[in-house]
Order: sequence, then C-alpha cells, then structure tokens
Amino acid sequence: MTARVLLVDDHPLTREALAGLLEANGFDVVAQAGGGEEAIGMAAALEPDLIVLDLTMPGMDGLTALPLLREASPETSVVVLTASEDDANLLGAIRLGAAGYLLKNEPPERIVEFLRGVAQGEAALSGAVARRLLDQVRDGGLQHGVVPQSFADLLSARELEVLLLLDQHLGTEEIAQRLFISEHTVRSHVKNLLAKLGVSSRREALEKLAAARS
Repeated sequence: MTARVLLVDDHPLTREALAGLLEANGFDVVAQAGGGEEAIGMAAALEPDLIVLDLTMPGMDGLTALPLLREASPETSVVVLTASEDDANLLGAIRLGAAGYLLKNEPPERIVEFLRGVAQGEAALSGAVARRLLDQVRDGGLQHGVVPQSFADLLSARELEVLLLLDQHLGTEEIAQRLFISEHTVRSHVKNLLAKLGVSSRREALEKLAAARS
C-alpha cells in the first residue's frame, strides 16, 4: 500500500525536492503546505498516512502545529524533519506525539528508509538524535532511581518508555494512547524488550526490573 504524505515546510524548494525524492521512491505526496495553519486544514481534509513537518516556520511553528495536526487527523503519523538538533525541540516533539525526528542533513536514502519504517508503524530517529534521546532517558531515569544502568544499556529509548509505563500498571491500550502509537507497535516493543531481557512475560520483566533496582 502506497503511503500518502503531506509535506509541511515554509521553503518551496525544500518541499519540491523532498516531494520529488518521495514520489521517486513509491510515496504519494498528496499535498504541500507552507505553514502550520494551512497544514491543519489539509490534514483534516486529506487524512494522510504521514505528515513530514518542519519546525522553524513563520506564524505557527512546527511544535505548535504538531498536536493540532494530530487532533485534526488522529490516525496520521507526524515525522519532524528539521535542521534543529536542539534537545528541547527533540524532547518537545516526542512528548507531543511525533512518530519520528529526522535531521535534514541525513542522506536522502536514509530519509526514505526512515519514512518507510514510520509508515509501517515504527519510530524514526536520526542516529545522533537517537543517542541524545537515549542519554536523556538514561540521565533522567537514573537521576530519579527509575532505570538501572543495565536496563539503560540494553534497551532502546522507546523500549524503556514502554517498560516504565508497564511498571505503572498501564495496559497496551493505555500505553498506546500515552505514547501516541498504535497498540500493534506497543506489542512489538514489548516483544523486543522481553527478548532483550531474556524473559517470557511482562510480569517477569517487571520482577527483573524490581530486582535490579534493589
């Protein structure tokens, strides 16, 4: 199935170049918007599979637009594509429900690969971004005694988030809503973290987490 994409960027040349790249690789670019306000109406009308969103735009910027886009089209995955490596923007976008955060200096083939992954329900983070996000999760979790170092070294940032929400006694549906991902994606993360921890159930994973904390 061809993924339908809405591009949101205030630079026409950037939009056209990205549209050409995606169309040449099997995506269907259904619309382009030059700003957040324009994009919200398009998202509601078109309900695309993906929205590729720049952060720095005049008027309504990407972080302001992101939750409004998700509200306008709840089934759409929003991926930030930006030149900003600022940690505040990264964490803000993830907390607001972005399915990915990519840097514009990524090679074109990597951007295509990441967006294909998001279309299939995966998270997408540029390599440098993923490392910084994991550092944030590690530092924040360790500082508050939440994530043992052995777990932080073993699991991805998203898997750690899922595990900590399991530890709060949340079910699959609640975790999906909290992280703005599908229930299928939650189950996939749970399966992966169980395998990495060498356990066969959520209960065993939480018991292992409790033992590592003690």
